[in-house]
Amino acid sequence: MSEKRLKRQRLKKKLFTKNRLVVLNEDTFEEIFSLKLNLMNVFVVVTVSAILLISITTYIIAFTPLREFIPGYASNKLKKDATILAVKSDSLALEVKKNELYIESIKKILTGDLEYAHFNKDSILAKEVPDPSKYKLNPSEEEKKLREQVALEDKYNLFEKAQAKISLVLFPPVKGSITDSYNAKNKHFAVDIAVAKDTPIKSVANGTVVFADWTPNTGNVIIIKHREGILSVYKHAASLTKTQGDVVRTGEVIALAGSTGKESTGVHLHFELWKDGFTIDPTQFIDFE
Repeated sequence: MSEKRLKRQRLKKKLFTKNRLVVLNEDTFEEIFSLKLNLMNVFVVVTVSAILLISITTYIIAFTPLREFIPGYASNKLKKDATILAVKSDSLALEVKKNELYIESIKKILTGDLEYAHFNKDSILAKEVPDPSKYKLNPSEEEKKLREQVALEDKYNLFEKAQAKISLVLFPPVKGSITDSYNAKNKHFAVDIAVAKDTPIKSVANGTVVFADWTPNTGNVIIIKHREGILSVYKHAASLTKTQGDVVRTGEVIALAGSTGKESTGVHLHFELWKDGFTIDPTQFIDFE
């Protein structure tokens, strides 16, 4: 027991024995700085410093943006921004692809490298017509009562307006005789309508002018983009009254008839109709006479 006590006393004496740390001038041996300390003080200071350093590091990692510079940590804001940018880039890539296909269609119109597709009037509005025989059409008692109630309410409704069964109606750009009909076998993907010089050419529907300029082969050309993926093309005009980017309404004058371009054989309107990048017969939808 005495030996253990002696060891403890010696250890205590070492820990609490005061020492003096002195900084001297090497040339003059003048005392510049001195500090009284013992091993216990040094241990406490080192321990406290280590705890403070660990605490500050933990705080930086957990609560400050500086943690983003530490390998393995990522910012939630950066993740969110990266996700948004990825979605935007996908959307932009899709829009670029659509624009490329659209520009290719315009190029085909101007160069005459056309593709033929069979369309009918209903193909623009509906791809599939359901078969009514597959469904039970017998009304229930509740439905009969509701029909009677609606019929009584609508009987004296003066403000009811008839709704069109189709969402897009095409009007004739000009009235005249068709001198050359649409013929896919002969690669004539348009109709030629004979008219007098400077006859007003009108837009077949509401839309936006996507091209309006002069070309060597087809003269003055104007192309209008409509709903339902439809393009209308007017060639060989004497002059154009609209420019690219203009919004036009149905029946609005867009050009004057003429005979411009190398391919023109007289005063007429060369009219083309496109649907989703394919040419279709305009006479299926428009009465020119």
